[in-house]
Amino acid sequence: MIIFFWISLFIIFYTFFGYGILLYIIIKIKRLFKKPYQFKEDVEFPSVSLIIAAYNEEDIIEDKIKNCLEIDYPKSILQIIFITDGSTDHTPNIIKKNPEVELLHEDNRAGKIAAIKRAIPSIKGEIAVFTDANTFLNTSAIKELVKHYQNPKVGAVAGEKRIMVENEADASAAGEGFYWKYESALKKWDYELYSNVGAAGELFSIRTSLYQPVESDTINDDHMIAMRIAEKGYIIAYEPHAYAMETGSADTKEELKRKIRIAAGGIQSIVRLKKSANPFYQPILTFQYISHRVLRWILTPWLMIVVFVLNLMICIDDPQNWVYQLILVGQILFYLAAIAGYLLENKKIKIKILFIPYYFAMMNYAAMAGTIRYFKGKQSAAWEKSKRKAS
Repeated sequence: MIIFFWISLFIIFYTFFGYGILLYIIIKIKRLFKKPYQFKEDVEFPSVSLIIAAYNEEDIIEDKIKNCLEIDYPKSILQIIFITDGSTDHTPNIIKKNPEVELLHEDNRAGKIAAIKRAIPSIKGEIAVFTDANTFLNTSAIKELVKHYQNPKVGAVAGEKRIMVENEADASAAGEGFYWKYESALKKWDYELYSNVGAAGELFSIRTSLYQPVESDTINDDHMIAMRIAEKGYIIAYEPHAYAMETGSADTKEELKRKIRIAAGGIQSIVRLKKSANPFYQPILTFQYISHRVLRWILTPWLMIVVFVLNLMICIDDPQNWVYQLILVGQILFYLAAIAGYLLENKKIKIKILFIPYYFAMMNYAAMAGTIRYFKGKQSAAWEKSKRKAS
């Protein structure tokens, strides 16, 4: 029981902190022997197709179009495509008023991946850039993304997701903002070691020639599209200077719904990405994939429950051992802080120090709920639009 307790505790620590620490040490050593890839300044830009799937986004679509048209990239080689399949509001009509962009629309709604598949034959660019309708890109985003394709080993490039957090943010926005700052650091180090292990749909790009269709019931289409390219032996680069900005989820309920869907999609991807988990195929990619994704989605959340129960049992069996008593007290205080964050948010009382344990606990609950939902077959692949705070 004691051995299993310490092994489980180590895996939990490694998943959330240890991997980041180990990654940082490894790249520090790598920098001593190998310099990063040097980009050239005077190269010809590749043609780019910017693809945006938009479902009932009439409140924000004009701002999104304006944002796309303001991107600093040669207009003669930039194609902008909006797919609005299934939209029942004025989104398609608003887009039609802008001749600078292309509109693809069908009344039938079959999900985001179906919309992307339908758009692929219309893509003219050497590089396909995908972004969401409710996110806004910095003007240099595309230039920052495409420079990585100077390296022939790069098959996809992920941009950075940034959450706009107000001073008086609630748990969903503050927690999500903190999470993505930490994620961004891990992604930067992942790329410096070898490759990223996925991409967020807010902003990522691929070599169009490397695109391969994913299954129609795919939940996390962005992650799967990028990882299928990595499984071909290409690198998924990361560019923090190309970023997509969006507000946090409208509330914790919306954020929880989104996290459960992502977790269900994560389990689905683990089942399907067999090469990524095969250390005999690409050992470094497998190390990164298991450390950064698989443990978070499929194992560690359950081990947190196991550790608490085992810790309690050990303390009952040996009440004089202060080490286990201290660890148990720390766990109890952490979960009490998470509960306090939940209760205070419901009462609209904002204490930021409690938002992080609350968000952390919610994120791990979502991973467990997503696992259960996936294996019960109750997670639809249809794109579920999450409510966001007003920008």
